[in-house]
Amino acid sequence: MKHNIEELITYINSEISNIEYPQQAKTLFDPIKYILSLGGKRMRPLLSLLAVEMFGGKNEDVIYPALGLEIFHNFTLLHDDLMDKAVKRRGNDTVHIKWDDNTAILSGDAMQIIAYQFVAKADKKILPEILNVFSNTALEICEGQQYDMEFEKRSDVTEEEYLEMIRLKTAVLLGCALKFGAIAAGASPEDADHIYTFGENIGMGFQLKDDLLDVYADTAVFGKNIGGDILNDKKTFLLISALNLATKEDKEKMNKIFTGDIALTAESKINLFTRIYNESGAKDLCEEKIGFYYDKAFAALDEISIDTSSKTLLKEYVLDLMGREK
Repeated sequence: MKHNIEELITYINSEISNIEYPQQAKTLFDPIKYILSLGGKRMRPLLSLLAVEMFGGKNEDVIYPALGLEIFHNFTLLHDDLMDKAVKRRGNDTVHIKWDDNTAILSGDAMQIIAYQFVAKADKKILPEILNVFSNTALEICEGQQYDMEFEKRSDVTEEEYLEMIRLKTAVLLGCALKFGAIAAGASPEDADHIYTFGENIGMGFQLKDDLLDVYADTAVFGKNIGGDILNDKKTFLLISALNLATKEDKEKMNKIFTGDIALTAESKINLFTRIYNESGAKDLCEEKIGFYYDKAFAALDEISIDTSSKTLLKEYVLDLMGREK
């Protein structure tokens, strides 16, 4: 039986709310329950369920590994928030603010273990492959986070380095989620690889779109103030492109702002960098790159050897996300 998006999300949220935690060391598990209760799109487990149904499998064949992915994803957010000293997550206090740094570290560690416990509940026939895909993905995400931290201290990050960072930090988890569904449904290795490629390239496009939205979105629709990346001197695709494409005068202005030789108000800084992104062609280049990854993604989806109608729900869901403003 095929399900619609709303039914699948309801199913995922119900399973998350029914997770049982040990009664001992309550303060270890309360932050885990808290961050999982903050919601989100549940994109990663949803992709696993969409993929398993697309290939003719059943939700129960992949639900536990899918939940493991969602727990792991939220674990990375918990630790990312601590490393970034972020104070809000989905409009609520981050774990290290609501509790403290040490609690965030230890509860995050526990989340990672719980994620593996859920992934390990996969059917024993597919467990080795599922664990291999998950472990490789988990390590890649750590590599991506390391690059992201290193880039904060560098002024010479290249476009290629940035794209590899977001592939590792963000895109591979979408590929993993979809491949879980393919493996659980008994898809061929070739089709499992194709759907992984689809997810990875969609993830690349999504992250670049987020870079763009942070500067150009309507604040009322986006759900948060724009320009955060600019104010934090974050090495985004837009900034890296602008440093390559801008006029000599604009490059000098940008570098003096980075070194503190020029001080601007937040509004003036956002306006200046937005103008440079527009005039240098950085915005246009970012939009072209988003289209490039989406084209690669759907080319991979077309390669999957099942009838087109079976791909409809996944394709419609992703197309809807691609047009998102939040």
